Amino acid sequence: MIRNLLLLAALLAASPCVRAADTAKQPGIGELPPPIALKDRDGDPVDLEALKGKVVVVTFWASWCGPCRRELPMLGQVQKLVGRDYLEVIAINMKEPRSDYLGVLRANRDLDLTFVHDARGVVTDRYGVTALPNMFIIGQDGRIVRTHRGYSEAVLDSFARELIALLPEEALQGRAPPRSP
Repeated sequence: MIRNLLLLAALLAASPCVRAADTAKQPGIGELPPPIALKDRDGDPVDLEALKGKVVVVTFWASWCGPCRRELPMLGQVQKLVGRDYLEVIAINMKEPRSDYLGVLRANRDLDLTFVHDARGVVTDRYGVTALPNMFIIGQDGRIVRTHRGYSEAVLDSFARELIALLPEEALQGRAPPRSP
């Protein structure tokens, strides 16, 4: 019996499907973020490449995560203040049943965020997310400029300063972006 358990443990340890080491490493500052390649709640594809020129915040959350549920309204307020011409906040639900995801959306129907449901965790794993909330801030050039793991009221001030530093002057003055010829 013990021998069978040891054999099973050895097989599981050798299996690439169950090892935590196979989770992707989180992308770092200066790196291009992995593609999202999922659809938002309206069925539109979420394409980071198409968002170049904007500051993009990608945050991972779950319904059971209290700090995540506090972070989403804060991000919704930031999205509302800055507008979508300069900022896109993408809130990716991590590996939950659709009913839990939709419950949070119903409770936060006033939030103008790009909500994405990652039921199987494909994107979550691509980003190496193991703790929630987990946020990636992407600059106008499409590269990651900041990351945040966890949430606290103390982080809000530094997050606001980081975001203000990344936004163009027009965004801070409430002006529309210049039009292309």
